[in-house]
This record gives sequence, C-alpha cells and structure tokens, in this order.
Amino acid sequence: MPAFAEELASLVAAAFLLGVKQEATKQAKKAGKEIVKEVPKQFKKQREAEKKVVRKASAYNKEYARQYKKLKKAHPRTGFPALAKKAHAATKRAMK
Repeated sequence: MPAFAEELASLVAAAFLLGVKQEATKQAKKAGKEIVKEVPKQFKKQREAEKKVVRKASAYNKEYARQYKKLKKAHPRTGFPALAKKAHAATKRAMK
C-alpha cells in the first residue's frame, strides 16, 4: 500500500501544480489587460490637458459660405462639386 499512497500523493501534487499554473496564467492575462486599458486613459488625460486652438474664419471663407448657401437654396438637387465651383467663382466676383 505505501507505493499506492506515494503514487496517489504524486498525482494529487501534479494536479495541484497544474491548477496553480492555470490560475497563474488567468491572473497574468487579467493583469495584462488591465495595464493595457490604463495606458490609453493616460494619453486621453494628456490630450485633454492640451487646449485645442480654434482658428478664426477668414473673410473669404465667410463670403464663400454665404454664396454656397444662396446657390444651394436656388439649386437644391445640384451636387457639391458643381456648387462649390460656382460658389468660389461668385465669391471671387463679390470680393473684388
């Protein structure tokens, strides 16, 4: 019987070590995922700290917007490229 007891003890020890290894792997993966989630938060906080510079619209841009809106109202089914070209031409004329 002592040989059987030793064999049983070695099987129990092997099963225990296997369980420990599996649990350690799970914990390592979980810890790794938490670390990866923390890194973007730091960058996000850093980005929020930087103030975004809002640029002032130029006189040309304001006039172009007015001309484009007029053309869009007059020709609602015309596509953007054609209207943009006409609006730029009208802006050029209006600003002379």
